[in-house]
Amino acid sequence: MVVKTEDELIDELIDLSFAEDIGDGDHTTLCCIPADKMGKSKLLVKEEGILAGVEIAKRVFHRFDPELKVEQILHDGDHVKPGDIAFYVSGKDQSLLQTERLMLNIMQRMSGIATMTNKYVKELEGTNTRVLDTRKTTPGMRILEKQAVKIGGGCNHRIGLFDMILLKDNHVDFAGGIANAINRAKAYLKEKGKDMKIEIEVRNMDELEQALACGGVDRIMLDNFTPAQTKVAVDRIAGAVETESSGGITFSTLRQYAECGVTYISVGALTHSVKGLDLSLKACD
Repeated sequence: MVVKTEDELIDELIDLSFAEDIGDGDHTTLCCIPADKMGKSKLLVKEEGILAGVEIAKRVFHRFDPELKVEQILHDGDHVKPGDIAFYVSGKDQSLLQTERLMLNIMQRMSGIATMTNKYVKELEGTNTRVLDTRKTTPGMRILEKQAVKIGGGCNHRIGLFDMILLKDNHVDFAGGIANAINRAKAYLKEKGKDMKIEIEVRNMDELEQALACGGVDRIMLDNFTPAQTKVAVDRIAGAVETESSGGITFSTLRQYAECGVTYISVGALTHSVKGLDLSLKACD
């Protein structure tokens, strides 16, 4: 399998999205807009939140038409409100119309994720706990969605199956237990000459004790523990490894888990069910 860079994956996503949307031509635009007509549009913010995707928007414009010119006003990570203008883009009207929807789809979703993430980050202020994303992402858009999490102030968990070993419940069960899973992971890394972190998911205090006895992991995920159980587990681990709370955690219980002293809280909702931020591209003088 050919390993591709993030830039290559983003360019492929953009190309695929244009192929999906335009097909053999945007006949609505082609039928009524002269090929040489020039114009200008503005990216209008219609909802309060955290802006994300400006840099990707520029890549969308320039990949479709290198002659499009962007006058940037706001930046990724800026707090925005209705009426703000993020940027102006000028060039051929046909290009502006054909790039509009893809740019908006990406920016609205990225801004929605950044806004949601920032809400969680603010809820954790005053603690030492950081919010993590997950692999519960839109197929093909993972890199952009994880960029949006970082723009919103969160942290990325592993990008995919290739950059960290995360031994979850099914791995443990198929491997025949906690110790087997950990020992095989350590042996595999040594055999392959790979240097990457190992995380083990535990479902109860008995599995936690097995993981601690085995050793050799960098992080322990406490899966579906209550806040009370989490506090006991964190005290038992006593800083020996990083800790992560996961499973069944909502915004209303987020701080309870943080106050138990966990290093991370992973939240699938940052990416799997977020609402896009309301943005619009409008023609202007």
